[in-house]
Amino acid sequence: MYQEYFNEDHRIFRDSVGRFVEKEIKPNIEEWEEQELFPLELYKKAADAGFQGLEYPEEYGGTPCDKFMMIAYIEEFVRSSGSTGLLSGLSSHTIAMPPVLNLGTAEQKQRFLVPVLRGEKVAALGITEPNAGSDVANIRTRAVRDGDGYRVNGSKTFITSGTRANFLTTAVRTGGPGHKGVSLLVIDSATPGFTVAKKISKMGWHSSDTAELSFEDCSVPVENLLGAEGDGFRGIMINFQNERLSLAVQAHATAQLALEESIKYAKTREAFGTTLSGFQVIRHKLVDMATKVEASKEFNYRVAARMEAGMDVTKEVSMAKNFACEICDKVVFDAVQIHGGYGYAREYVVERLYRDSRILSIGGGTTEIMKEIISKIM
Repeated sequence: MYQEYFNEDHRIFRDSVGRFVEKEIKPNIEEWEEQELFPLELYKKAADAGFQGLEYPEEYGGTPCDKFMMIAYIEEFVRSSGSTGLLSGLSSHTIAMPPVLNLGTAEQKQRFLVPVLRGEKVAALGITEPNAGSDVANIRTRAVRDGDGYRVNGSKTFITSGTRANFLTTAVRTGGPGHKGVSLLVIDSATPGFTVAKKISKMGWHSSDTAELSFEDCSVPVENLLGAEGDGFRGIMINFQNERLSLAVQAHATAQLALEESIKYAKTREAFGTTLSGFQVIRHKLVDMATKVEASKEFNYRVAARMEAGMDVTKEVSMAKNFACEICDKVVFDAVQIHGGYGYAREYVVERLYRDSRILSIGGGTTEIMKEIISKIM
């Protein structure tokens, strides 16, 4: 039976996202890419437009919605802006704040979650370390109980929005080895001993800042602990399915835009007395690209529908992420090839899509980690 995933509300919302991007982002995106930063005011503008609180409860300033509203937001944002990097920076709270929502007290939610959803504060998630990436259970950053607080020492790396985040939902070791010794602390960036060790220069996602962070005897009050000691691993795992679905959608949205740009280019670019679309080899390449994109989208939508129904889709979302990223890599490669030399020039959006797509199969759990998860369930 055919499943219609999007209704009129989704379409109206998608239009509002497009208008916002056209007004607030599109005229500035090239400059922000060059500067490798976007203005902090954009968080507030996005919040005022109702985008920062998607899927969060209304009592904290959020906008309750289904998975397909979030998908519509991601798809339209990528289509209109051509930048998954900007989306990742503007949306770093979507991975930083779920542990606050799920494990935090009412007071913690008011103190941390509310100002972030208002666009007044920036939130980042601090898990990855120089020696522990996908292996979350082996993090080394340690928090030792010291009176009414914790003394934190260690480092984090590849932290999205890390150079200017106000709140860092940080994985720390409060106990022994393994996942049972991991806890979550919300660390204010104004805490003495916290420093941004360096801003990381990246292949892509230029308009999103990424940092390496250092903690040297940071004194963090005990009231910043989320849940109980040892709850950290569970708090981190709760949101992984959402994060992986988001990255899978970003992948199919990137591939969709690369396909659309390639079709436009093939219809106008002339060679040997005809347009590129006049050559069968190009037409067939476009058909193959379109087929792959459609399959990827439908897989992601189906997984999202199962998530919306409350089903455990750990295996399926891992498959969908791997599949979408593999498709995206192939489609952006072909898009650059169709554009020829122009595909290698920054004035054409496919060049950015090619660079930005590479991180999608790494972030949120690498392709190899996804395969391990799938194999264990199988």
